[in-house]
Amino acid sequence: MAGRLDGEHILVTGGSRGIGAATVEKALAEGARVSIIDIEEEVGRAFVASLAARDRVHFARGDIRHADEIQAFHETVVSKFGPVSGLVNNAGRNSNADPVTMTEAQWDDVFAVDLKAAWMVAREVLPAMIAARRGSIVNIASVHADHTFKGYFPYAAAKSGLVGLTRSLALEVGPQQIRVNAISPGWTETFLVAEYLATQPPEMRQQVLDVHPMGRIAKPCEIANCICFLLSDEASFVTGANWRVDGGIGARFAG
Repeated sequence: MAGRLDGEHILVTGGSRGIGAATVEKALAEGARVSIIDIEEEVGRAFVASLAARDRVHFARGDIRHADEIQAFHETVVSKFGPVSGLVNNAGRNSNADPVTMTEAQWDDVFAVDLKAAWMVAREVLPAMIAARRGSIVNIASVHADHTFKGYFPYAAAKSGLVGLTRSLALEVGPQQIRVNAISPGWTETFLVAEYLATQPPEMRQQVLDVHPMGRIAKPCEIANCICFLLSDEASFVTGANWRVDGGIGARFAG
């Protein structure tokens, strides 16, 4: 039986580990061909080498802050797998900063990865989607787009912008039957979360678990399942949405 993404060409930014890698694995399992662009070449190549279906994967190092690198990567993968029919704007970076001491360069770097790059990659793949009158884009935002906590400036601002970009793009390309949605994960067992918890007191992890209604945080594959559903034709009437995949943490008051 064919998978949900049988024959599709899915492009995943930052697809070497965490939610991105889990999305690659799920998309392959659903029958897709997958292109990965990531700044971490060694990690990316090791990940691809571990995949059984690596003949349906193309990886290249690329910095999505630069339009020329996006364009070169896109041209290569289209020549190999055909037009991109699904895009996952997954690449992102944390920012623990102070609004007074943060520099303009630091601000620009966060927004270049977490917001501007999503538009630039979408800009590259949209002409073919528009011509085909089909396609799906999934932007990986965060629960920080809705509620955040001290020290996550300007990450929350960038992710809020990404949700706004999602709504706006959905309106722009909806007439061409292209869908644009966001996924807002909560706490997930990723490198970024591990990086954050490493800077916190040892008891922080248990505190995080305790505030979750389900008593645990997500596995990357649980986020990937939702992403690949939104990429597929089974979500054919879902667009302009922001799906919170947070284990219910956003449903409760503090305390």
